[in-house]
Amino acid sequence: MAKTVLLPVLLSFLLLPFASLALTQDFCVADLSCSDTPSGYPCKSSVTANDFYYHGLAAKGKINDLIKAAVTPAFVGQFPGVNGLGISAARLDLEVSGVVPLHTHPAGSELLFVTQGTVAAGFISSGANTPYTKTLYPGDIMVFPQGLLHYQYNAGTGPAVALVAFSSPNPGLQITDFALFANNLPSAVVEKVTFLDDATVKKLKSVLGGSG
Repeated sequence: MAKTVLLPVLLSFLLLPFASLALTQDFCVADLSCSDTPSGYPCKSSVTANDFYYHGLAAKGKINDLIKAAVTPAFVGQFPGVNGLGISAARLDLEVSGVVPLHTHPAGSELLFVTQGTVAAGFISSGANTPYTKTLYPGDIMVFPQGLLHYQYNAGTGPAVALVAFSSPNPGLQITDFALFANNLPSAVVEKVTFLDDATVKKLKSVLGGSG
């Protein structure tokens, strides 16, 4: 009985130093001159109000001609003030027929808030491969759980804009098509793991800049 009672007390004392650290440091603005680590960037020694301010999402991003879309990030690399806070943001601009292909954010969940136009969006569960899809209009939001494949595309007749929030200062981004066809992974390997024929793989590699 004594051991049962003592175990939670012991765990509390073991966790107390970590809780104290969290309470005594208000923030840790990233020192981008250093390398990123699994726990974030080291803290800057000198901090100003500008470290907690970012204007980069005010204007439309540079549209990628291939996908007719622009994703403008406000991750820790652009916005050092979010370092260690478990948040970041981005802006999504979609031209007519613009698309953000299937992709994942390995380190964070995503919340999409449509401010203009019509956006079709969805994600695929990892277990049963169940698709969850919605058409979103201004004022609508949709959440995409961490690490799951998801997409957005313009489903309207004019430009669409959305603001995005992430549960990580550096959520990461891997676009499935680019991962498969925009590098030098041999075509024979891509064909083997995707069940695509050689002509299709070669065509996609040509479009996306891959080789092999």
